[in-house]
Amino acid sequence: MINSEDIEVVKVGMADFNIVKNPGMITTLGLGSCVAVVLYDTKLKIAGMAHVMLPSSKAIKNNNNRAKFADTAISDLLSMMENEGMRRQNLIAKIAGGSQMFDFDSADDVFSVGRKNIQACKEILAEIRISIIAEDTGENYGRTVEFYTADGSFKIKSVGKPEKII
Repeated sequence: MINSEDIEVVKVGMADFNIVKNPGMITTLGLGSCVAVVLYDTKLKIAGMAHVMLPSSKAIKNNNNRAKFADTAISDLLSMMENEGMRRQNLIAKIAGGSQMFDFDSADDVFSVGRKNIQACKEILAEIRISIIAEDTGENYGRTVEFYTADGSFKIKSVGKPEKII
């Protein structure tokens, strides 16, 4: 990784997505049950990140924010990256998040949003033939993530946990 003072830093909010060119870093804060999906063109060194809140837009009426859902966020992020010259054959993916933040003693599937988000992101990426080469998902803690275009490193920070690079 290079010094973050020498690069463009792009912040992605909740239910948002964006891209960054090299040299750059793209980050999102406070992933709980949400999943950060990073798409990275290994040749052009362009990265895109989506902060996905929910698995599917199909069950929601009056959906005004396409970035909120795995299906529409990943599709729109791909289009944005293609407009910048990205080539799908050069893409890889890394994902993080999808935690079970609260310990519910219940078989009710309503509380497993994190697991559903992970599953939806994996299914969508498999459908469009983009390989997930690394992930840090599940568990019961939040994450803040940073992706660096220079070397494709994905830094995972969590309170009380050692920093990881995947």
